[in-house]
This record gives sequence, C-alpha cells and structure tokens, in this order.
Amino acid sequence: MDKYLKSNLEMWNDWAQLHAESEFYDVEGFKNGRCTLKSIELEELGDVSGRSLLHLQCHFGLDTLSWARRGAKATGADFSDKAIALARSLSQETGIKADFVCSDIYDLPDVLDSKFDIVYTSCGVLCWLPDLKKWAEVIAHFLKPGGSFYIYEGHPVMNMFDNSPGGAELEIALSYFHKAEPEGWEEIAGSYAGVRTYKPHTSYEWTHGMSDIINSLIGAGLGLKFLHEFPVCFFQATPFMKQDEDGYWRYEGDKVPVSFSLMATRT
Repeated sequence: MDKYLKSNLEMWNDWAQLHAESEFYDVEGFKNGRCTLKSIELEELGDVSGRSLLHLQCHFGLDTLSWARRGAKATGADFSDKAIALARSLSQETGIKADFVCSDIYDLPDVLDSKFDIVYTSCGVLCWLPDLKKWAEVIAHFLKPGGSFYIYEGHPVMNMFDNSPGGAELEIALSYFHKAEPEGWEEIAGSYAGVRTYKPHTSYEWTHGMSDIINSLIGAGLGLKFLHEFPVCFFQATPFMKQDEDGYWRYEGDKVPVSFSLMATRT
C-alpha cells in the first residue's frame, strides 16, 4: 500500500462512523424509507428489478442498499473496512439484502468472483483513483456481455476552481489535466459532510479530464451509449452556489457544467 492510499484509507476509516452519525447522511431517514439516490440516476438507470448490480466505492452502503430496495441484487465494494462493517450492519438491521466486499478497487477482481448486469459508481469517486485505465479494466472485468456501466459524477471542469471559504466568483486555481502525482491537502480536520474528524488528515486526490474518463472506458472495450452534462451538482462545490427546489446546487445563469452522467456497455 503506497503512502497516498494509506493516508486516504486512514481518513475514510475515520470518516465512516462520523458520516453514519451525521445529519448529512441522515441514516435514520434512510431506515424509515428515504431513498439516497439522485433523481438523475433513477431516471437514467431506470428499472433495476432482478438485475445484478455492483456498486464500486460504496462508502458505508446507503446507495447500494437503496438500489437493493428497488429490486437490484446489489453488491457494494469499498476499501474502508470500517465503512464495509457499517454497511453490513445496516443491511442486517434494515433487512435489506445486499453483499459487501472490502477491497481496494484495483484488487477487487482477485477477491470477488462474479459478473454483473450493471456496474455503478457515483458522486465524488474519481478523484480518489490514480489510474483510470486500470479502473476501466476492472469495470469491464465485472460486466456481463450486454451489461452496462453507469456513473453520475462531478464534472472535471469543477476541479479547476478555487473552493476556499469566502470565495465570491469562479477563479481557476488548479490544472484541468491529469498528472501522476496527486494534489495533497494537509491538515484536513473535517469532511464534506460537515463533521469534525478525530484527527487531522492529509488527503490525496487526482484530477481526470473528460477525455481521460471516456478514453479509459473505450480502451477497456466498452461502447459509449450516452454522455450528459448538467448545470446542477449534488454538493455545494463552492460557497456561492445556490440550492434549488430539487436539492441540487447550481450557479446563477447555469453557464458552467458542474456534473455529468455516462453510460457505457460491454458487447
């Protein structure tokens, strides 16, 4: 395990229980029937009843279990042992049947021997991956012939902008283009869920442009079915985004793409 992965794993293990107790994730609401999936995902992925679904980077499983509630034969995978333990506990407590596997995404083919109708991932996952070529190969490995990969994610262009507290306009702070060495964010003492962590962490993140994402999937033998870009986002990426009536965040005038969805299929 390299230093980047080790540091990120320590941080996500720290976050797991804190997130499960946070207002942001509203676990009690989920237990009472709240669906955690976004309306864009539900519309575009459609009916999953009776279909096998692998959720990559599932954190502590709320979205995995939400798909299972909708009839999918769901399996979630994540590298955080603390998160997977919580996911299994939630599955047992709620009676929602789903399987959960603890593994780094690149090692998953060595520990999970199954093929799926759908491979799914969503909302803030790509920045934790150093190598999209290997990521796409893992996706292709787990898809049945005719199966579909689906992702809803923050738009890569958003990685360029300064998101410091107090910002009032879009300012370019980072390169759009991928590089092998990650950006290191030191002394992170809280998370995007608005919780304080047990100790400060250093977070390591990688930027991937849209061409990196698409070409990695094409290179793994998948065929692009659609690519959609949206002026709405699933989180407040900068302080001056405003939340709309549907719960999405957006900029005034909708002039910037802030999220995207993509579906690709294996022939």
